[in-house]
Amino acid sequence: MPGTNTAASIPTVALIGTCDTKLDELVYVHDRIIQEYGVQVKLLDVGRIPASHPSIAISQPEIFASSGLLPPADLMSLPRGELISTLIRHTIPVVASLYQTHAIHAAMALGGSGGSSLAAEVMRGALPLGFPKLLVSTMAGGDVRAYVGESDLVMMHSVVDIAGLNDVLCPILDNAAGAIAGMARAQHSRQLSGSLHAGLSPASPGTKRIAITMFGVTTPAVTHARAILSNYPCTTYVFHATGAGGRALEQLAASNFFAGILDLTTTELADALLGGVLSAGEKRLTAAAKARIPQIVSVGALDMANFGPRDTVPERYSERRLFEHNPSMTLLRTNAQECAILGGQIAERLKDADPKRTEIWVPRAGVSSLSVRGGPFDDQEADEALFKGLRDGLKGAALKVVEDERDINDEGFVEAIVARLVQLMGMEPLQKNEITETTDGTTNGDTVK
Repeated sequence: MPGTNTAASIPTVALIGTCDTKLDELVYVHDRIIQEYGVQVKLLDVGRIPASHPSIAISQPEIFASSGLLPPADLMSLPRGELISTLIRHTIPVVASLYQTHAIHAAMALGGSGGSSLAAEVMRGALPLGFPKLLVSTMAGGDVRAYVGESDLVMMHSVVDIAGLNDVLCPILDNAAGAIAGMARAQHSRQLSGSLHAGLSPASPGTKRIAITMFGVTTPAVTHARAILSNYPCTTYVFHATGAGGRALEQLAASNFFAGILDLTTTELADALLGGVLSAGEKRLTAAAKARIPQIVSVGALDMANFGPRDTVPERYSERRLFEHNPSMTLLRTNAQECAILGGQIAERLKDADPKRTEIWVPRAGVSSLSVRGGPFDDQEADEALFKGLRDGLKGAALKVVEDERDINDEGFVEAIVARLVQLMGMEPLQKNEITETTDGTTNGDTVK
């Protein structure tokens, strides 16, 4: 493939863009990165019409020729959506090869809606977690979930359209050039020192990876769980149940990244059901069972669906019980009918899981800090509907459901579920001389050798 014959001896950035429409802006960034920061650039042309410029390192025809895929018969006649999909398919293997041969140390792109979609898909598809990725986009001021997904892609808002250099856009591009140059230098330094962390490396010898799901209203439970697990040879990975967090968890679980999962907070199911803003999609709560990963599942924060500011809550919910969590987030209390459906969904997704590796634990005194007795979301009828939906859905299944009379943040409940998880995992606690002390004075087994 072009530009992939040897590892780069100096930090190098892959700059991706449609040179037929944004050549001036791409060349501006290209030159800034080289002249101001001494970092090399490989400019990839992913435009419909091939461009010619000395700064282009990998032309559009070279991308099609080196992707390993059949080139399109007539690129010019393709509808815009099909064009973007075609360019994505051909560009991913080219960028992946640049990464695999250490020819690049960071990736950056500029784009409007179409260019951002193209570049984001390429960076997500070709580059692993931990590898620097930056997208300067006109779309960064809105909902960026479609671009970022479950990746670590960084987006920067261009404020004005990327259509002409001016005194608003240029300082933003200057900042982006400085940022990606710094990221490339850091990645290059890690490569030279042998301490690269990009991608999913094997767990440290003697340690296991445990995923935990958390929301603000289940934070006390997760904090206590992590404290307990610090006495075991494991590393904990906490996922904020914001939709993207759940999708990332499912993706990593499907690749067997984790040895155990404490899926305490399954609230994203409620957003998927009620049209909330934090849905993780229909595949939530499926990967761990398929991968046969030991897991404890609970019903954390299924008393709520999430919306934006109060005035964005759909009109159909205007008479329902609402709670303003903060100025940007309004919570809707799930009712008995909805809770029954949610209980059934959990049962349906887990009923075929290995009963020796999966258990469901139910905190009957409150599924979040808001639904404890006397709390703003206290609704025992709705809670009971949730629990009954779960029980009914698992009739005839071998899966164990443990109903506990404490609430989800009760330390005793947390201690019980953590104890059961480590038992399912066959994990023994560290000896005293193996527990290291962190800078904040807490003990942690994450660095055991």
